[in-house]
Amino acid sequence: MKAGQPTRLARALQEARVIVVAGPGGVGKTTTSAALALRAADQGRRALVCTIDPSRRLATSLGLRVLRDEPRRLDLRRIAPKAKGALFAMTLDTQHTFDALVTRHAPTDEARRRILENRFYRQVSAALAGSHEYMAMERLLELAHDDRFDLVVLDTPPTRHALDFLEAPDRMLAFLDTGVLRYFLRPYFAAGRLTLTVATRTGALALKLADKALGLQFLGDLSEFFLAFDGMYDGFKERAAAVHALLRRDSSGFVLVGSPQPEALSEVSYFHARLLEKRMPFVAFVVNRVHGAADESGSPSRGRAARLPALLERRLLELYEDEQALAKRERREIARLEKDSGAEVVRVAELPTDVHDLRGLLEVAQALLPR
Repeated sequence: MKAGQPTRLARALQEARVIVVAGPGGVGKTTTSAALALRAADQGRRALVCTIDPSRRLATSLGLRVLRDEPRRLDLRRIAPKAKGALFAMTLDTQHTFDALVTRHAPTDEARRRILENRFYRQVSAALAGSHEYMAMERLLELAHDDRFDLVVLDTPPTRHALDFLEAPDRMLAFLDTGVLRYFLRPYFAAGRLTLTVATRTGALALKLADKALGLQFLGDLSEFFLAFDGMYDGFKERAAAVHALLRRDSSGFVLVGSPQPEALSEVSYFHARLLEKRMPFVAFVVNRVHGAADESGSPSRGRAARLPALLERRLLELYEDEQALAKRERREIARLEKDSGAEVVRVAELPTDVHDLRGLLEVAQALLPR
């Protein structure tokens, strides 16, 4: 990149429609998401940050007690009185989004009622593997077409494996595929309803075992659930495909957040490789909580140290040396990530305190993209 040219991250904030922020837990991912949206708002865009992390970290970063499922506009006058844009924030309510999706795709009012009132649906819809991620994609598709916003920054849940966020919805759709479930529940279906009588000895034994393990009421609720989903699976699948297409556009991009520790950097590096395999647009790495090295922070003053008790002086020097050794290790790890990926790496120094309001968030935003 030539001197004076904007970084990829700076261009994304100015031009992108969707930015997905991903990475392992505990690395400042949610704070980074909010800071990026704040910087975009400061630059004149109407930016929305949406978290699907079940924790309340985003509300804390914004200095709010609670954050709901609908976009809330935040007052930036105190911290950025000259901001030309607007900042909005929200959190995902998985159950609410799932209910809305059922309402949209149910072929009839009767089918919609059968699903929403089904006990099995009420118990498992929010906990179903992949449902949280699928609903995040569904909400993202909706928000990306909302004219109220120029930019949507999506904060994803912490992931242990590289593409859980992108692949989990496929697992949920496979579970909802009634063709698969019908095979296992076939002995109990009759004329579109669950029958509790079977003609064969094998079927009777299977029914007895199922009754003992699960209860016939559970089997009834389960069959009603999947029967009600008949005709809806294709709609769900089409929406998932639409989100994947959205995320591959030039107007979208991924920002991967990590810490300077080798494990975190290894994880985001693997995530980066998988994104490239799937032809997903990548923007930049953000490495948070980087410690300063000696050439940045200077060495401790000997004049001051001489006035301290010998034991305290020795302990302080040991702490200083440990800090510098840590900073050097971190610089080597970050340099390796930069070299191996050939991608942009943005470093953010460790802050003395946690971010708990908009003013602290602005400090992070300025570290990410200085004015």
